[in-house]
Amino acid sequence: MQAANKLLLGAAIAIAGAGALGSNDALARTVIYADIAPPAVRVEAMPAPRPGYVWVNGYWNWDRGHYVWRHGHWVRARHGYHYVAPRWTRHGHRWRYHDGYWSRHR
Repeated sequence: MQAANKLLLGAAIAIAGAGALGSNDALARTVIYADIAPPAVRVEAMPAPRPGYVWVNGYWNWDRGHYVWRHGHWVRARHGYHYVAPRWTRHGHRWRYHDGYWSRHR
């Protein structure tokens, strides 16, 4: 099976499995592996603070076998939580994408 097909199959399984977990957004995460490292993060100007919102910096997403830049954007703040931004981490010889999510303050 070609690497791209394996990647798509893995992503489809991960998405289907996340949907079966229910509506808890902390559990519904996408798992994507890529064989090539993401490009360098782009520098974007952060807008002035916006009350009641959290700024999410831009990041590289994976779409149909290649990286696609997603521009920074505002998300509505959640009382008692902080936002953990999307990111890529090295996982053996591959790269793993981690969705952004809300984490309860401790």
